[in-house]
Amino acid sequence: MTRFFKKIISASCVITAMASGSVMAQQAYPTKEIRFITAFGAGSASDIVARLLAERLEAVFKHPVIVENKPGASGQIAADFVARAQPDGYTIMLATNTTHSANPYLFKSLRYDPLKDFTPLAQVCNFPFVLAVSGKLPISSIDELIAYGKKNQSTLSYGYGNSTGQISAAAFDKAVSLGATAVPYKSSPQVMTDIVGGRTSFMFADLASAAGHIASGNLKILAVTTKKRTALAPDLPTIAEAIGQPSFDLAAWVGIFGPAGMPQDVVDRLSTEIVRIASSDDMRQRLTRLGAEPTPAPASEFGPFVVRQLAIWGEKVKEAGITPQ
Repeated sequence: MTRFFKKIISASCVITAMASGSVMAQQAYPTKEIRFITAFGAGSASDIVARLLAERLEAVFKHPVIVENKPGASGQIAADFVARAQPDGYTIMLATNTTHSANPYLFKSLRYDPLKDFTPLAQVCNFPFVLAVSGKLPISSIDELIAYGKKNQSTLSYGYGNSTGQISAAAFDKAVSLGATAVPYKSSPQVMTDIVGGRTSFMFADLASAAGHIASGNLKILAVTTKKRTALAPDLPTIAEAIGQPSFDLAAWVGIFGPAGMPQDVVDRLSTEIVRIASSDDMRQRLTRLGAEPTPAPASEFGPFVVRQLAIWGEKVKEAGITPQ
């Protein structure tokens, strides 16, 4: 009987130790470096935001948060990589409406499902996009761009490195009957380089990544894509105002995802910390200076938002007349 009770006590100790270890493991997250994947190149808006977040997450987690750029195929490369990663919280992604709202309608097939293959963690901010041309061109308004385009239609082109840039440009081109040639790029900074160099005529860029070129005069901005004027550039007219189409309304969103199937305690920890950071005065100021509008929201709100945006962007792609590739 004594031996029997010893076995029970021993087993109880093991179970208690295992339970305690499990709790400790949950509380200990993270215990190693985190890979923070971005879908676009260095210098892009998403890259800038990712690095701001990574720096602050490192300070909280006391472990490295390494930003890795995986540009290409309108963010598909990065999204597919994260969708196939272990759902342990050590691979997360800064994603946008390109990867999770527009790509399902821009491409005939994707290797990932924007809803089923990911765990929403937090929303961070929105990016108003602006219509930009080279500072060297004699163009200071949309009317002047349209006039220039009519005279140079054989060489007129627009570049894009993400879905917002593509859909905005296609919708604008269709609305004013420019007939410009669409030129895809891996990332927006490459488009800007070619516009400044005169190899591409115009683009729709986010204020964050275009800010340096705008300040130097290399790029001139003519209008903003949102339905209402943005507080980030209150004197800038909207496309809707300039071309007389009230329905023209496009803006990019930014949020954080992990692979599907992440443990709830890890989701809660990441969501809480990201929202706290994005809500801080310091981060809000940095985002605003970059040309972003802070919109921090936890996983519980971000998930339904992503579902709604998927339907909305489907309509926008259809309205722009873009044929899936």
